[in-house]
Amino acid sequence: MSGASVEQSALLQRFRAERSNHLVAIEPSKVETPFDKAAVFGQAKVTKHKGQSFGLAIFAGAFIALAFIFYLTVTTGSEPGAWGLVRFSGGIAFSMGLILVVVLGGELFTSTVLSAIAWAQKRVTTGQLLGCWTRVYFGNLAGALLILTLVMASQLYGLDGNAWGLNALHVAQHKIHHSWGQAFALGTLCNLLVCLGVWMTFSCKDALAKALLLILPVAMFVSSGFEHSIANMFMVPLGIAVQNFAGAEFFTALNIAPQKFADLTIYNFVLHNLIPVTLGNILGGAVFVGLGYFWIDSTNNQAPSAHPSLHVSPQSMHAVESHLITAKTQSNAKIQYQPSQEDLVMKNKIQKLIVSELMDTKPLAFSIDTNIYQALIKLAEANLRSAPVVDKDKTLLGFVSEQDLMRSLWSEEFASQLPITMKEIMQTKMLTVTPTEKVVQLLEFMVVDKDKLFPVTGSGMYISGGYQSYEERLKEAAANAPSAYPVVENGRLCGVIRRDALMQMFAKLYSPKHDGITHPADHKAVA
Repeated sequence: MSGASVEQSALLQRFRAERSNHLVAIEPSKVETPFDKAAVFGQAKVTKHKGQSFGLAIFAGAFIALAFIFYLTVTTGSEPGAWGLVRFSGGIAFSMGLILVVVLGGELFTSTVLSAIAWAQKRVTTGQLLGCWTRVYFGNLAGALLILTLVMASQLYGLDGNAWGLNALHVAQHKIHHSWGQAFALGTLCNLLVCLGVWMTFSCKDALAKALLLILPVAMFVSSGFEHSIANMFMVPLGIAVQNFAGAEFFTALNIAPQKFADLTIYNFVLHNLIPVTLGNILGGAVFVGLGYFWIDSTNNQAPSAHPSLHVSPQSMHAVESHLITAKTQSNAKIQYQPSQEDLVMKNKIQKLIVSELMDTKPLAFSIDTNIYQALIKLAEANLRSAPVVDKDKTLLGFVSEQDLMRSLWSEEFASQLPITMKEIMQTKMLTVTPTEKVVQLLEFMVVDKDKLFPVTGSGMYISGGYQSYEERLKEAAANAPSAYPVVENGRLCGVIRRDALMQMFAKLYSPKHDGITHPADHKAVA
């Protein structure tokens, strides 16, 4: 791929939005930034069903234990002179654990502490947060001990002439010899990297991209000897188990006295490793990454923004256009309009508009018993193409369009029993919006197919068959979306917003005549 194509793919990835499902409601706010995704990620973890959360935590603990088995296998029998490379290879092997957690869906304590963002935003209570952390922590412990039981039963410690088990003993013993301050600091550094790795995965949807993003942060913390509380729940108990249950013949074969590892006890593990490392993991993940980004985001929201919205409005489209057009195209292009202060003010007004300001607050609505002939006449008289179906309490039951009505009328020639009321023909799977939905977001959904406009994968790979300019893609990016949407609040219909209303808004904001170079906002309206 050429340099220009790479640059184009990177820019397209920045603006590519998630495809909207045609059979679900439009959410009040789109998840745009990694911070927004992290907040939703945290809230979802805390509010997840307790049984599901605990079960996924068991899986996550098992994934991390399996990754440590991989680490021990890779680093056993290595040459002492290749210390750095051996540890790096072991770190890459260990990254399998976090990859399994992220791709397959597990609840890992060290990444779950990122839910502190949701707590800071008051999406969850302190009790809910601590309850989630405790549940996941002990679920991870259960998963780690389950794999430990299987390892001991399978006698993996005997691999490579018992060298595998000796490697486990040395790693476990090293971990309990840190001072409290050292263990705490190593735990902080570890989860700083783990949570930054997880944070990077919020920027993409592609599973392969997520996996690749996780490898280096994990490889660094493992190869540098940082401390991960959940990994230690497997690693140190493994050393304790080998020391107590491998048998005298294990140590005899190695010509080592069992007393050399007598300090491998549960007491030393919990007091000198698990407690300080866990607290360090919380500081590194919850405070440094989670609350750190929360503070940055809240500071940014308090300050006046000098940057345009990332919604694909006319202004942001112009920004994309100026980056995508090659130098040759720019030299032959028409003179581009430079926005005036009045134009920017007008665009800012559009950005701030919400649905409640443009919706029809007294829309035509049908009852469930209205017959299709009455509905057809009322739609024709009102010059409308569709209308909601509600009950006496204004609860939205469905939506019916002129196409639904005419399809039923067409079937009169073929159907023995024609459905004649709204109940039989209305659509119950429908798109709805809230009164506070941003108009620019709804407009984007109505008129733009983002997958056609920005043809890249979640990892930023350009997938179009050949190069097309922004203008060429825009012509082909028409959205297959409805032109009218019920506006619902607390389950009740409070209005309908139609594409016509947006057209009327633009007609009022833009004067009717312009010369194609200067912007219509620079001219006074002609009567």
